[in-house]
Amino acid sequence: MRNALLLLSSLLLPGLAHAQAEALENPGTVSAVQERMYRMNHELTLGVGVLPADAFYKGVLGSVGYTYHFSDSFAWQVGRGSYSYNLKTSLREQLERDFDVAPTNAAFEEQVQWMVGSDLVWSPIYGKMAISNSSVVHFTGFLLGGATVMKLTRADGFRPAINLGVGVRVFTSRNVSFRMDVTNNTVFVGGTRLIQVPTFQLSTAFNFGATE
Repeated sequence: MRNALLLLSSLLLPGLAHAQAEALENPGTVSAVQERMYRMNHELTLGVGVLPADAFYKGVLGSVGYTYHFSDSFAWQVGRGSYSYNLKTSLREQLERDFDVAPTNAAFEEQVQWMVGSDLVWSPIYGKMAISNSSVVHFTGFLLGGATVMKLTRADGFRPAINLGVGVRVFTSRNVSFRMDVTNNTVFVGGTRLIQVPTFQLSTAFNFGATE
């Protein structure tokens, strides 16, 4: 019996020792979630953008907005406003020149002049990445959704819309960041008819009142 125990120990102990050594070298899955380095509180944004989709005009946007951040993940974009400087496309110029299409044609009267709105913002993603092993960039990804009032060039120009979009923010300091918003407003122009107004905007965001 004693010889059998000695034999069993000689077989098991090397395996146990090897397993312990591997456990020390590879402790398994260990995850650590760091606190966010940058937090938002009162956010003022100034931006520029484009309305790229309409076949008859392209809009150049100037925008301003204010957002209050309840937490790292949730915020309310209390107010945002944009003015669009519209440029005719070559298609519209050709229709007016070659086919005598009147500038008051209904197809031309759905240009966005300006818009105001409000959104809820959810930011589930926060991360950082190294650039050329020389600097670290902190960023967030977010989703937003809300309501908009559009002023169109048509006679009954004030129209409601639903706004949905995605965005990304890149931090440069605790007080300044840059954000990119890609959104789409579904505009109710009358009856069951809808038009889509996608926007692409780049903004500088100024953060006030945030704590470390």
